[in-house]
Amino acid sequence: MTTGSTSSASRVHATEGAEVRHPPSPETGGASTADVEALSAVDALAQLSFLVQATLERRAAEHDVSIVVTRLMGILRDRTPTMNELAALLELDKSSVSGLVDRAVRRGFVQRMPSATDRRSVRVALTDEGRRMAVDVTSEFGSDIERLLAPLSERDGKSLTRIATAVLARHVSERGSAADGADEFA
Repeated sequence: MTTGSTSSASRVHATEGAEVRHPPSPETGGASTADVEALSAVDALAQLSFLVQATLERRAAEHDVSIVVTRLMGILRDRTPTMNELAALLELDKSSVSGLVDRAVRRGFVQRMPSATDRRSVRVALTDEGRRMAVDVTSEFGSDIERLLAPLSERDGKSLTRIATAVLARHVSERGSAADGADEFA
């Protein structure tokens, strides 16, 4: 029989009179293996989200950019949205997106272009330097995620992809068509 008491440093189990400590793991944000195995679906998704976010933050920092700039470049890899469309895709207000684009323009990652169909509208596109950075970050982040998923069987990997895609598709459909196809780094 296993009973447990939790401390912030580790999880302790009393198993048939013996105390077993499961040390915290850096890969699980300080949680022990036993802690991770006992997660609910909500907790597991939250912890996985934190792990993916931390991985992307690390990659962004290695390239001396913020995670929001990384998301911006991820969105711009295959499209040239208007500022309004970009605000919807990033789920940010227009003034925040304007400041973000200003900073990315100063760094040479993106450029503003007049819209071919609406002279009042401005589109945002990656520069060659921004495209190179987007390719590098995408490749590195993809390798990081592949390493995270390596313990999964092929079947489990496909199931995870199918479930994640279904959740994301519902989110996109609920928030409207402005963000359709939003495939960013995060």
